[in-house]
Amino acid sequence: MKPIPGFRSRRGFTLLELLVVIGLISALSTLGFSGFRAARTRANQAVSAGNLRQLASANLLYVADYQTYAPASAPNNLTRWHGGRASMAGKFDPEKGFLSEYLGLSHRVEQCPEFKCNLSSSNSWEDGSGGYGYNATYIGGTPPNPFQPNRPANVPNPARTLMFATTAFAVAGGVQEYPFADPPKSVDSNWCLRGSLQPSVNFRFNGKALIAWCDGHVSEESLSGGQGSNYYGGDNKDAAVGFCGPTENNGWWNPRN
Repeated sequence: MKPIPGFRSRRGFTLLELLVVIGLISALSTLGFSGFRAARTRANQAVSAGNLRQLASANLLYVADYQTYAPASAPNNLTRWHGGRASMAGKFDPEKGFLSEYLGLSHRVEQCPEFKCNLSSSNSWEDGSGGYGYNATYIGGTPPNPFQPNRPANVPNPARTLMFATTAFAVAGGVQEYPFADPPKSVDSNWCLRGSLQPSVNFRFNGKALIAWCDGHVSEESLSGGQGSNYYGGDNKDAAVGFCGPTENNGWWNPRN
């Protein structure tokens, strides 16, 4: 049969062509999702940095009123920097902490949006710290007395002394909220270093943690160690938890450095 003049036959796509098209669509979708996720992380990091600045500012306002930093905990164990309870059996209220009256109309710590995405354990210890932890060992308390907060006069280099950090705690059920940024070593009443502590600084922003320093500025810092399994059954590496900066003599935590 002779072809009809002006008529052109139309062939379908070959299997190879279909596979190429599907591959291109998949690659473009992956790039688009990765770009969206990266943009979301950057936006969450900006919000989290703002939250940390608010915490540092609130603590400096507390200093103006009381001449000491806010206590990390009260001796009766009922009130902490980020909330409190009426009794040990009572429900923890994130609007009843030492810093609550300095945190705006909400009277509570704003939650880090990136931490909210990563939170995987429902058994957090005293919810309400927003994914941030306080330097309770040296700022919210002192080695001789963990319930006696430090004074700015005893912090000679506030721009390099850690006040708050993005924190989390690795447990068998995943990641839970933890309100303290613990140093690498415990400290006795004579300021001597003792046993190792579990890390709680959370490097949730593409391997970076956010630190609020005692002068009020916020920076992003890299992991320096402390990863691996812990005695609560969690995996610090999977949870992006560890320590930052130098560890000698408790590094950035210790104002005597």
